[in-house]
Amino acid sequence: MEKTLDVKLARILKDRSCNDFILADAKDPDMAYGLAAPGLSPEQYGSEAKFRTLDEFRSQIREIVKQGLVDIMLMSASTSEILAIKEQIFLNSPITPAIRANDTTDIWLAGTEGVYGQYPSRPFRSATIDHALCGKYECTPQERKSGMGTDLGLYSITFNNNPETDYEALVAYSAFRTEAEAKGFRHFLEVFSPNACGDRCPEDIPKFVNDHIVRTLAGVTSAGRPLFLKIPYYGPKAMEALARYDSRIVVGILGGSAGTTLDAFQMLHDAKKYGARVALYGRKINNAEHQLTFIYYLRGIADGQIGPVEAVKAYHGELQKMGIRPKRTLEEDLQQTVTSDSYNAGNKPKKACEKGKTKGSPSEGPRKWTDPLPDFQSMSAEEKLQWNLNRIRR
Repeated sequence: MEKTLDVKLARILKDRSCNDFILADAKDPDMAYGLAAPGLSPEQYGSEAKFRTLDEFRSQIREIVKQGLVDIMLMSASTSEILAIKEQIFLNSPITPAIRANDTTDIWLAGTEGVYGQYPSRPFRSATIDHALCGKYECTPQERKSGMGTDLGLYSITFNNNPETDYEALVAYSAFRTEAEAKGFRHFLEVFSPNACGDRCPEDIPKFVNDHIVRTLAGVTSAGRPLFLKIPYYGPKAMEALARYDSRIVVGILGGSAGTTLDAFQMLHDAKKYGARVALYGRKINNAEHQLTFIYYLRGIADGQIGPVEAVKAYHGELQKMGIRPKRTLEEDLQQTVTSDSYNAGNKPKKACEKGKTKGSPSEGPRKWTDPLPDFQSMSAEEKLQWNLNRIRR
């Protein structure tokens, strides 16, 4: 089965002005959180914090894969073993499975008790490349080529302007790239903002992150380079600077904390406008009232078929049709808030200050989207792929 990720990447690298946009769902929170990783259960009452089970969480992944609208499904190695290797749900799907290939100490949240994020990030890998490829410590050459697991992983790195910890992180990344190249394993690179830089914190963090990305990749030849980047969206200036620097670098954004529905939709719209070609949303999707419908409108924004404000209104309309009570009123959900771009965030979002807003931006883009919501459950994998490709061509 041809994967939409491969098709889109090839076209983006050939023509950076094309409309293609890669959408990924990050279903890997079990690599960071504790029992709360699967997200709140819809059956919560009052202030009771009742969470989904891991089985329920994986059932949601199955539904999203059946829907066929995202291009990448990012999972932990343990979830990938069940869904990709044992159940083989990606075999006849246009979606590419991926695993979180490393779990640095700044994402060791351990529920609300962990304090690791307050210390400079240290490299660590729970999963091995062979475990991603075939589910065990050492794969045979045939197993590596079989496609039974996944040959794609997310590798994360955090620079803290500290020569000791940054050196350690780069040495670990170099070792990972060497092993990945030898075993035919692809990766995309996630670069967080500094998490614990102390008195060494740079004044211009977006420029600091951009400069470290291009410096890190300058010594890496095409065989070891990441397919694309995943970074915080710092705004138009930083995104344009990085996106135009090297035509071989495909820039993507991370979603960060949940926020309002407009936060999610507007960020995707703006990031694409200023050069991003990938968005990887985790908490924003996982905390949605109805994930399949939320993804449907993310896809529409990514493909330029609906604007953020209109998408929020349409999303609330679909929730009403399904009898699902939204977490916020429509008026509240049309507000932009300040959300965190890291895992280790304890502050509640606040209303965005007017100075940081781009006036009129929420209403940019097409105002109407006439495509009906298909019955994805009754469609074959080939029909879903064709439906996606037809929308991209339009």
